[in-house]
Amino acid sequence: MAEKACVKRLQKEYRALCKEPVSHIVARPSPNDILEWHYVLEGSDGTPFAGGYYYGKIKFPPEYPFKPPGISMTTPNGRFMTQKKICLSMSDFHPESWNPMWSVSSILTGLLSFMMDNSPTTGSVSTTVAEKEKLAKASLAFNCKNPTFRKLFPEYVEKYEQQQLQSQPVPEQASSMPAGAETSRPLLEEHGNSTKDEVNRLKPLKDVKNQQRKSCPTWLLLLLVSIFGVVMALPLLQL
Repeated sequence: MAEKACVKRLQKEYRALCKEPVSHIVARPSPNDILEWHYVLEGSDGTPFAGGYYYGKIKFPPEYPFKPPGISMTTPNGRFMTQKKICLSMSDFHPESWNPMWSVSSILTGLLSFMMDNSPTTGSVSTTVAEKEKLAKASLAFNCKNPTFRKLFPEYVEKYEQQQLQSQPVPEQASSMPAGAETSRPLLEEHGNSTKDEVNRLKPLKDVKNQQRKSCPTWLLLLLVSIFGVVMALPLLQL
């Protein structure tokens, strides 16, 4: 059971975080337990953790702020073991160095700073830069499989879904040509070609007829002249 001073202090710190958010840090208490907080640290640019989202928990003792909390990380990160308490001067590993003036924001700011360092400590692991970068890319997908994370941090779930949509290949746009037009086009072209061939075949016949109409044979002209001469000579023969 949390002491009244502890609850009052944690409620005050949550209001302060909502009013003045800390860069690269989001922290919220569990809806059912004010002593259990959940946080997300965003990897800083220019580090192997850039683009990563690291989810974890802070467990406060009922005597907080007079006793330090326990801190653990859930997301695989390449710097700390998961589901194990992390040794920090601000954690319950070192109660002798704890300062009651420290708050949730200062604890998480110290954790983020220590995460960027390579100093070994209880709960830390040693990995390469490439391994840390690989884990950073996979961190959001890993977190979104956690029901508690999805419930407490819906903005990150939405961010992950947007990334998934953007990574999907864009389908080719359907042609504006009506259905069946593509299949009918070869038929039209074939029909057009056959029509052209038919016209080309008929054209010489038409030209021959035109030439026949235009040209008159010589023998026909002579026959016409002879008939005309006979008709003109008939009156003279009667005389």
